[in-house]
Amino acid sequence: MSQPQGFVDPQYPNHVCLLRKSLYGLKQAPRAWNEKFTSFLPSLGFQFSHSDPSLFVRHSSAGLVALLLYVDDIVITGSDTAGIHEVISELSMVFDMKDLGSLSYFLGLEVTKVQQGILLSQSKYARDLLAKTGMESVRSCTSPCLPHSQMTSNQGTLLKDPTMYRSIVGALQYLTFTRPDIAYAVNTVCQFMTSPTDIHYAAVKRILRYLKGTLDKGIFYRSCGALHDAVNIKAFCDADWAGEVIQKRSTTGFVVYLGLCPVSWQSKKQGSVSRSSTESEYRSLANTAAEISWLRHLLCDLKIRVPCAPLLKCDNLSALALASNPVFHSKIKHLDNDFHFVRERVQHNDLRLEYVSTTEQTADVLTKGLASPIFRTHCVNLRLVTLAELEGGC
Repeated sequence: MSQPQGFVDPQYPNHVCLLRKSLYGLKQAPRAWNEKFTSFLPSLGFQFSHSDPSLFVRHSSAGLVALLLYVDDIVITGSDTAGIHEVISELSMVFDMKDLGSLSYFLGLEVTKVQQGILLSQSKYARDLLAKTGMESVRSCTSPCLPHSQMTSNQGTLLKDPTMYRSIVGALQYLTFTRPDIAYAVNTVCQFMTSPTDIHYAAVKRILRYLKGTLDKGIFYRSCGALHDAVNIKAFCDADWAGEVIQKRSTTGFVVYLGLCPVSWQSKKQGSVSRSSTESEYRSLANTAAEISWLRHLLCDLKIRVPCAPLLKCDNLSALALASNPVFHSKIKHLDNDFHFVRERVQHNDLRLEYVSTTEQTADVLTKGLASPIFRTHCVNLRLVTLAELEGGC
């Protein structure tokens, strides 16, 4: 960036202009715009969400208006239709805006409305990724990774240029926003970003081959009545103990449902080695409990009732016993204190724990590669469908 022609002082060529306000293109510009916009919203009756800094809500006797802000992209929704139009009109008087109508595409996410609800997908994003990588005509496969497959950093030959590998994996990470079925496979290949090899690249290509055959799949959110109706929170959590070959760290996987629909999920390698399967499952319980706590606060901001304590399902009886029993256990005395808050949630009746069999453990798909039959079952439980299946009544 330089001064406009004719503004440079010959005696002081190194001097610069002191701006009185933000200028488009400066690195401070996005922050300045955000402060300008968010400082105006309270005048329209909006309140900041304490759980999500990009969410603003306005409650009135007519209903709810929610505004979601991402840089200069805005989504406005709610139960107060008149209030929504009023907000759009008020914002247009102060800011230059373009109303794109009913939401159908936002930051790569496609929103398709059907009679039963909405379908969230990233079909176009996935197609563009396949075109970018030259994988448009490859043969598809039935799962994103081989069952119980394991990779290490020293397998294969180092790639001469890892740029493409990193670019593809970064794009796949964004795709997991609507595709929890690839979350574990993507989490695995993410662990080799520093020095990827041809073996790791082959694993990335398998994910792309799987996407080739499931391009149109997305998450279906069924309509569940009025906004003020009570909803229940249910979650599944799991851990693959010492699944990493070399460092022996475990993988945490969880999926949280609001009503019948998954709203949050994660597949992530744990930060430290667990000494037993019980310990790894207990860490998974704690991480999932934290996510549930955040979701409850978010629903509170939206004034959505949760009539009973959230239900958290785990397939490890020992971990459930540790989380339910307030008595000190020597087996977990070395764990960080923050992992014990799940026990506190249970004691305060803010969380219910329940055993689930491994065959019904939906989070299992987020901790390891599975054979096709059980993998497809979990995909159904994750509400992954295509628009054609919805329109066909499936």
